[in-house]
Amino acid sequence: MSGPLSHLRVLDLSRILAGPWCSQLLGDLGAEVIKVERPGEGDDTRAWGPPFLADAEGGEHGDAAYFLCANRNKRSVTIDFTQVEGQAIVRRLVSKCDILVENFKVGGLKKYGLDYESLRTINPGLIYCSITGFGQDGPYAPRAGYDFLIQAMGGLMSITGRKEGEPGAGPQKVGVALTDILTGLYGSVGILAALQHRDRTGEGQHIDVALLDVHVACLANQAMNYLVGGTAPVALGNSHPNIVPYQDFPTSDGHMVIAVGNDGQFGRLCDVLGDGAIAADPRYASNRGRVENRDTLIPLLSALTARETTDQWVRRLETVGVPCGPINDLEGVFKDPQIVARGMQIALPHAAGGSAPGVANPLRLSETPVSYRSAPPVLGADTQAVLRDLVGIDDGHLGRLQREGIV
Repeated sequence: MSGPLSHLRVLDLSRILAGPWCSQLLGDLGAEVIKVERPGEGDDTRAWGPPFLADAEGGEHGDAAYFLCANRNKRSVTIDFTQVEGQAIVRRLVSKCDILVENFKVGGLKKYGLDYESLRTINPGLIYCSITGFGQDGPYAPRAGYDFLIQAMGGLMSITGRKEGEPGAGPQKVGVALTDILTGLYGSVGILAALQHRDRTGEGQHIDVALLDVHVACLANQAMNYLVGGTAPVALGNSHPNIVPYQDFPTSDGHMVIAVGNDGQFGRLCDVLGDGAIAADPRYASNRGRVENRDTLIPLLSALTARETTDQWVRRLETVGVPCGPINDLEGVFKDPQIVARGMQIALPHAAGGSAPGVANPLRLSETPVSYRSAPPVLGADTQAVLRDLVGIDDGHLGRLQREGIV
């Protein structure tokens, strides 16, 4: 094993997306990740399809694409820790691990003796990361939390979608479970910070990460627009609340995005579009003026952009340093020459035969690069090896545990 975290072992008791995304990142950075799953069922997302991964003969292997997105570089061990003997096995694994990631409801693992307070007595250096919908305290703590629900409660849906009064207006979620992803990233950052503390003191700790907290924290400028301005932001479609022009525009063969970040770029945009007088108009000369007068400016620019194709405008605008680009579908994304050049599509040999496609980790570390050691595992593929090598359970004992459905 290689990578900056190759000296660490993670016990992953999480499922769905936020927790697995967190542990996959640790695995990409070299950590050994042991994913504990329910015998016979596994992570719920194994069944969240179609589409499902094909085997070497072209038939369905059984694992959904959703599962594949967040579970590479892991070993799958099946343990039923609702049973006493299963709980004992997990505790023995904990004694061999540095980090534990879980996303059960608050108190959900305490009845099995697998909560932080119980496990820290076994491993005082354990870094225990709990990912929940609403956190370990507060009036909503007992509730289950899912990304869609959090996008609604956390305000994102109120600022996403078409402007009020336009066709199709109304609350709209983002097309990816972004809060889960961001929570996984915050969880991994917290774990890395806790490792630094442990390196100095030898002391582990409990990390409490909540989807709602992360979601509100990531409202960024929109949260500050409200806190400073006192008015709740509203949905503006593809427009930006603080910058104009920063949105989609029609072209003769579709649409494109223009993202002007300063007055100089705006002047060059107008010159290329063929109407430099727009940039000289006092209403539009500054970003503040453009924001205040967007309703008259955008139709002027749209009439100009509609005269030529997306490719023509992109070539001309890139030449003068105006940020712009096409609106790609996913096929276009993975054919984009920049994405191809950066190696963002990968493939890993899969135990069921054939290969599993994947998306590369975006981190580029010059001395300790990320690694792709294994495709997402088949359910329970590593149960015998892990329990034999780490826990010391012999083959006879393993056979009995399997017959009794404990592993």
